[in-house]
Amino acid sequence: MSSQQITHQDYDDFRRYLEDASGIVLGENKHYLVTSRLNRLMREFGIDDFSHLLRRLKTERRSKLHEQIVDAMTTNETLWFRDTYPFEVLKHVIFPEYSQKRMSQMRIWSAASSSGQEAYSISMTIQEYLASKPGSLPSNVQIVGTDISATILREATEAKYEAMSLARGISEERRKRYFIERDGKFEVRPEIRARVSFRELNLMSNFSALGKFDIVFCRNVLIYFSSEMKTDILNRIAKSLNPGGYLFLGGSESPTSYTDAFELLRSPKGVVYRVKDGHKGDAFSSRR
Repeated sequence: MSSQQITHQDYDDFRRYLEDASGIVLGENKHYLVTSRLNRLMREFGIDDFSHLLRRLKTERRSKLHEQIVDAMTTNETLWFRDTYPFEVLKHVIFPEYSQKRMSQMRIWSAASSSGQEAYSISMTIQEYLASKPGSLPSNVQIVGTDISATILREATEAKYEAMSLARGISEERRKRYFIERDGKFEVRPEIRARVSFRELNLMSNFSALGKFDIVFCRNVLIYFSSEMKTDILNRIAKSLNPGGYLFLGGSESPTSYTDAFELLRSPKGVVYRVKDGHKGDAFSSRR
């Protein structure tokens, strides 16, 4: 089967389908990206043209085809300890604050967790903090990773990575401390995995069933949603946070234009947002 070219009408129809199904908003100039990624899947599923593909997608919402379409259109770009500063803020500012509280548990949400690097980086940060200050955090620390892609979550749960993946953010010291080499891959050690669980979740959906969190990482994902959906997601994240809870966004993301539920907090280690509830942490200066 030769490669098919997508018409403007089919492209617009696919954009509407993708936004309705996943919340992902495609720009008007992504024809080449869509064509190149979907042609491979069309050959795999024996689909002749984009009109046929769209007809199948509309009638097979929970199918393997739908799952692979979402996988193909989701970037899944992730690094270990991405941008560094969020993990420094955790270690030097938020964890010391929480260590002063009598917390029975601490819950952290890694939204759009992709293949698990962020969630496991958080767990490693906890491990390092506890190594220097034993018993300073609750014994029950839960990290919940969620993603729209069931395929990528299976990889995250398996917690086995190629050497090339580890080269993107893992130092030699951390590789030796937190991974076991088996059959040419590197598996995250059990004590790091024990804190982490994964669930399939579309951020457009109701996520109240996940429960309350003290910290939420929702980094570099809001850029894929419409303005209206950003407002909705941020307001629901605010409701999912415990009083004084913290939100990390990507470096180019800000809640300011979409909700007034958060205040921007600066520390020498970096920026984080706190849900507005009257609580002030001494380690921060706040800007409303």
